[in-house]
Amino acid sequence: MAVPTATVAVSASGSLVEPPAAPGRRWRRRQRRTPGEWVLDIFIVVVLAVLAIATLYPFLFELTISLSTPADAQQSGLHILPTDPSTASWHAVLASSGILRAYLNTIARTVAATVLTVVLTAMMAYPLAQRSFPHRRLINFLLLFSMLFSGGFIPLFLLVKNLGLLDSRWSLVLPGAVAAMNVILMRNFFQAIPGELIDAARADGASEMRVLFRIILPLSKPVLAVVGLWTALANWNAWFDALLYINDPNKQVLQMFIRDTVLTQADPILGGTNPAMLGAAPTSQTLGAAAVMIATLPIIALYPFLQKYFARGILLGSVKG
Repeated sequence: MAVPTATVAVSASGSLVEPPAAPGRRWRRRQRRTPGEWVLDIFIVVVLAVLAIATLYPFLFELTISLSTPADAQQSGLHILPTDPSTASWHAVLASSGILRAYLNTIARTVAATVLTVVLTAMMAYPLAQRSFPHRRLINFLLLFSMLFSGGFIPLFLLVKNLGLLDSRWSLVLPGAVAAMNVILMRNFFQAIPGELIDAARADGASEMRVLFRIILPLSKPVLAVVGLWTALANWNAWFDALLYINDPNKQVLQMFIRDTVLTQADPILGGTNPAMLGAAPTSQTLGAAAVMIATLPIIALYPFLQKYFARGILLGSVKG
């Protein structure tokens, strides 16, 4: 009976050699895990589950309080689902004349700051990504130095005041338009782009601005999305600079509106609302929770559209070129 050739191998010296294991057997051997690996996996899953619950519970708590009646909101214990759902607090917040104005101010600030930051950061990072740029090392050193040391709030306030930006919406946008971390992240991403593309464009007579906006930026969507979302989040949630620079209530942002709502027991909301529209009178606790949820939901809705760029943008931008 002939021996199948797939099960016998002969070496150069003529001796029989044991054939390699079948692919299926190798795969099964690789899947075997030691007890220590199982314990480590279980420990990691438990830790991540605890962190996920600790992160999600405050959000669920505020959502539940905002949809609860005043009697349910006053009860002690965990609040995960409202026992008697009520949208009176949401109606009161949305019917307030102050929150619409604060929303528009925050949207205008976020859009202006995001566009300005992305454009200015790209225009600063592009020359620093070119090794032939003069004084490149000095400017990079100054960027790193500014991340470690800063003048503080008093010199910044005096600068904004001397520039005539107090009580102006530009005071919320210009001081933080360029951040050193964003410049370094974008510069490293630009350095990963093949230099042959830039050289070919220059050989065709393209200017540096044309190279930046027609070649570099279209190839840099991941890092642009990361910087843009970081900037949008920071400006949407910011309130302290508005507290320092803005005195006109018509120019206040949404976070300051929520702060005043919490500190003054919801007077900004109830003061601009028709009492006949409230139904069951909500309390300051439910009104504050509803205002927080209304301010948080737009950013949460924006996250899924830009999340796919995060891993690639941060990974490539954090690698030193």
